[in-house]
Amino acid sequence: MTIGRAAAWALSVLALAGVASSAQAFGFNDVAQRAQALAASSYQPPPALPSAITRLNYDEYRDIRFRPDRARWRDAKLPFEIQFFHAGSNFDAAVRINEVSEDGVREIRFDPGLFDYGRNNLDAAALKTAGFAGFRVHFAVNSPRYKDEVLVFLGANYFRAVGKGQRYGLSARGLAVDTALSSGEEFPRFKEFWIERPEPEARELHILALLDSPRVTGAYRFVLVPGASTSVQVRARIFLRESVGKIGLAPLTSMFLRGENQRPRADDYRPEVHDSDGLSMRTGTGEWIWRPLVNPRRLLVTSFAMSNPQGFGLQQRDRGFASYEDLEARYELRPSTWVEPRGKWGSGRVELVQIPTPDETNDNIVAYWVPATTPALRKAYDFEYTMSWQRENPTRPPLAWVTQTRRGRGYAKDADDSVQYHVDFVGPPLNALAPAAKVEAIVTADSNAELLESNAYPNEVTGGYRLALRLRRLDEKKPVEIRAFLRNNGKVLSETWSYVLPPE
Repeated sequence: MTIGRAAAWALSVLALAGVASSAQAFGFNDVAQRAQALAASSYQPPPALPSAITRLNYDEYRDIRFRPDRARWRDAKLPFEIQFFHAGSNFDAAVRINEVSEDGVREIRFDPGLFDYGRNNLDAAALKTAGFAGFRVHFAVNSPRYKDEVLVFLGANYFRAVGKGQRYGLSARGLAVDTALSSGEEFPRFKEFWIERPEPEARELHILALLDSPRVTGAYRFVLVPGASTSVQVRARIFLRESVGKIGLAPLTSMFLRGENQRPRADDYRPEVHDSDGLSMRTGTGEWIWRPLVNPRRLLVTSFAMSNPQGFGLQQRDRGFASYEDLEARYELRPSTWVEPRGKWGSGRVELVQIPTPDETNDNIVAYWVPATTPALRKAYDFEYTMSWQRENPTRPPLAWVTQTRRGRGYAKDADDSVQYHVDFVGPPLNALAPAAKVEAIVTADSNAELLESNAYPNEVTGGYRLALRLRRLDEKKPVEIRAFLRNNGKVLSETWSYVLPPE
């Protein structure tokens, strides 16, 4: 097929999709047709924003605020409301947003009158083509008298959600492309959205999105169900325009500056600073694995090979305010996010990327699923999953789980070059043990470490057990990988603690 014929075919598909949307309900397949058409044509970058917006500095852009009284569906008193973000600053590509109702598909036109421009002296006529950067969804989860912000789509293909009593923390993405590769990462963007108008008693909201980038296109459907743990059901169909080095499905992005396993590098009154403190995984065989996060001195990429994963997620397990002492950030209220595949995802790996960061302003943690086989060019690749944004971490192993990982030694008369860890486990299997039960610590380390000692003993404060281990690293320039779990009479009692000691 020549380039000219491909473009003509793409236009015809778009035209047919337009006819279908006016004749019947607009749905996922309509967006998928558009994504397929885009994949068959050359990439077109988004148009530039008006100079009146691009001239604004960061603070001036931040002074632009949406007028809450102009929220979509507020006058109709629907359970959900939509508010919009103004394009500009880091969000330099406008997105098209549509409403889908019984009357068909109607674009929600950008209007400068929807925004308060603060102290900026701007000509409204020069802003008519500025456009939206994204939107946020409001729904009452904490009190029936107020609609809370529960979901945001803003920037590239990023989105994040919260449930009852939560504060925004980690983010999700529709797709990750070539993350942590030397060739550089590509960031697809959601260029168009379709939001279904909810019924008066609706408890869920349906959103469709069209993904586009130089090498990837895609159709997405999001079903938002706000609550104590807000869930987002995701269905996706992607198409590759060109070859990619790596595709990451269901990416999660978070921040880890330091925790109890890492000493502070600066003078800071806060004991810990992080949106998430570990990666939890449930393999296809049912094994639960916990990988505590670190802030390495150089890029650290690790992975866990498995088939048909049952779930993975970045979690904030430490919920004590005293662990953070930050009255503004309230890290103890940041959500954990669990990804549960729908259907079988086949062979692949959960990959964890940890990037050095000097402060908490950078998201330096990324986790996603990499399929063993990269999708074929211009062929549909489908996958589905459910994301749960949790506060009390109801998704946890039926075995005992890790509550904290502490690095360092107590009093030692004679110091040496060994590294010590103390890992606390709690959970029903430990509570059910007889007082005289023998609990073994099963610890293994890779060839770069000499395991000096390990033992497990009751923690009378938590009712669980503490694992203490000490090892010596052989080559300081190389990482050490350690695994450990608790066992009683051959029976596994806990999830697997899987830790990487980064190179010094």
